[in-house]
Amino acid sequence: MGEYFNVAEVFGKYVFNDTVMQQRLPKKVYQRLKECIKSGADLDPDTADIIAHEMKEWAIDQGATHYTHWFQPLTGVTAEKHDSFISSPDERGKVLMSFSGKELIKGEPDASSFPSGGLRATFEARGYTAWDCTSFAFVRHDAAGATLCIPTAFCSYTGEALDQKTPLLRSMEAINQQSLRLLRLFGNTTSTKVSPSVGPEQEYFIIDQKKYRQRKDLIFTGRTLFGAMPPKGQELEDHYFGAIRPRIAAFMKDVNEELWKLGVPAKTQHNEVAPAQHELAPIFETCNIAVDHNQLIMEVLKKVANRHGLQCLLHEKPFARVNGSGKHNNWSLTTDDGVNLLEPGKTPHENVLFLLILTCIMKAVDRHADLLRESAADVGNDLRLGADEAPPAIISIFLGEQLEDVIAQLVSEGEATRSIEGSILDTGVKWLPEFEKDATDRNRTSPFAFTGNKFEFRMVGSKDSISEPNIVLNTIVAEAFSEACDELEQADDFEAAVQHLIKKQAIEHQRIIFSGNGYSDEWKEEAARRGLPNIASMVDAIPALASEKAVALFEKFHVFNRAELESRMEIQYETYSKEMNIEARTMIDIANRDIIPAMVHATKDLAESVSMIKDIPDCDCSVQTNLLRELCELLKDTKEALNRLEVAASHGADMTPGRDQAVFYRDVVKKAMYGLRLPVDQAELMIDKNTWPMPTYGDLIFEV
Repeated sequence: MGEYFNVAEVFGKYVFNDTVMQQRLPKKVYQRLKECIKSGADLDPDTADIIAHEMKEWAIDQGATHYTHWFQPLTGVTAEKHDSFISSPDERGKVLMSFSGKELIKGEPDASSFPSGGLRATFEARGYTAWDCTSFAFVRHDAAGATLCIPTAFCSYTGEALDQKTPLLRSMEAINQQSLRLLRLFGNTTSTKVSPSVGPEQEYFIIDQKKYRQRKDLIFTGRTLFGAMPPKGQELEDHYFGAIRPRIAAFMKDVNEELWKLGVPAKTQHNEVAPAQHELAPIFETCNIAVDHNQLIMEVLKKVANRHGLQCLLHEKPFARVNGSGKHNNWSLTTDDGVNLLEPGKTPHENVLFLLILTCIMKAVDRHADLLRESAADVGNDLRLGADEAPPAIISIFLGEQLEDVIAQLVSEGEATRSIEGSILDTGVKWLPEFEKDATDRNRTSPFAFTGNKFEFRMVGSKDSISEPNIVLNTIVAEAFSEACDELEQADDFEAAVQHLIKKQAIEHQRIIFSGNGYSDEWKEEAARRGLPNIASMVDAIPALASEKAVALFEKFHVFNRAELESRMEIQYETYSKEMNIEARTMIDIANRDIIPAMVHATKDLAESVSMIKDIPDCDCSVQTNLLRELCELLKDTKEALNRLEVAASHGADMTPGRDQAVFYRDVVKKAMYGLRLPVDQAELMIDKNTWPMPTYGDLIFEV
């Protein structure tokens, strides 16, 4: 039997949460902090000092010796600089443990080497971190000891966002303001805040760490750049939701325990479709907290895997020809008094507020499909999207039979008078319990699907921050709400105006609704007829960031200014080129140092075998001869493909960073990489396993 573990007792053990603050802070200080969180007002210095002191004392009780402002630069991962709590020694050589309100609220890490896209030069080093008091501080235990981590935003000396959190918080305020405008029009005077609520499902692969360390491509790029498929892949679908193997179960147990102590509400775990692939999903949380917690989830998955002699792979496509990993971003809107604005009720055709919100979201997604697609753009995601395993690159909305029927009524009849109801599920087995099934099925090929009382954006890459997609979702929906309020606030007959607006938006944006097979060629043709964009690659998605439409949108709601958007576009192009360059150079290194020597060794052994056998009377050596000829041909093809890749990669690296360089890497270097992989993967199937210089796919995904 394992050690007894009471989740309720340990949940949030290492979090300076509301319960801890109530216990440790003076009542007036606690109330002042809560008021500041609610109103967005600044903390006065005296209050900040008291909070900082109590936070420090609590952290020391948890074993902390250092604190850090934990922030999210434009690298996709988190960043931190650690400072100890000690102050200057006194005349006796003694030190005190101190932490001031100023140190809590503001940090100055400079951090000038992070991507800024031209927002600041390297010599303009001053960068600030600012405490996000809506996201609880926590103590993290690792090899460095215990560290108090304070979630923060990160901005430049001129106030421009250098991170993922600052624009996220701005977008949350935009959706809050416009949602409240909408609610007031419908007579709601009790709700004082509307927050986007998010639950991201995290997919990942787990492989043996010893085998991982024998694969330079996995180490340097996160994915395999070579590798032939084993005789069995995921064809039998026997891994999906199957029994979790003991070694993985032990790993998952430790992951859950560590996450629960950090206040992360890890809820669901299971085997995913591909061998060695798994999923972890938390309970819904307020958007910025969900973003912070998803970063913690990824960090904990990697750290705990290492303790178990395993390696967690978060790349979207670590193995070619088996399903890759995504991160389904479940998004809804919730009031501070517990109302989910995306809850349709039993008769959605009668729920006017819901129908208005629904058609506003249709409008937002239709108008800004390119931005939503860009928010999931990633080098690894290019290998996954549209590959019959993930949503297609075409943005569409799946509403389900019930809501689609309501929209159809609005379009054809001018009003909705009925809603399809759920029926009793008949299993045909009389001793199984009867229960009411939902009024609609789901569609796993849809990139943006309504699933009961939320929308599930299924495009996000598994290793990416969920910040950007939520920034886009919050802002585009805020815009649609704002325009609806502008119209309705001027109406003489509110009820008639609402009905007219719902119908108008349903008619104008019905093209975005699709309930069929998103993987089919027929849908690509139909989407083109409808005028929906099909943006296949990250390089083609990037320009949407700084289009005039995007600039007008983000500047209107003070989420980004033009300079911030243009900087992010520049960073995206540079990131694409850098990642592709690393992959190309890694392929060149492996081919030169490992694969070609292995192929030469194999041909030498075969040649010696042929030479020995052909001198034996009546001994047929045609098989060995043919194998030698075939392997020599593959060696020749490999060397020629390697030469082409070396030339292409060298040219790409010499180009000026920007769109042209990224296009070259996508169109020329990527093609050359594929050309090198083909003969190498064929050779792997011919060469003695003991001679092949790296673990095979079979070794990696089946032997855990």
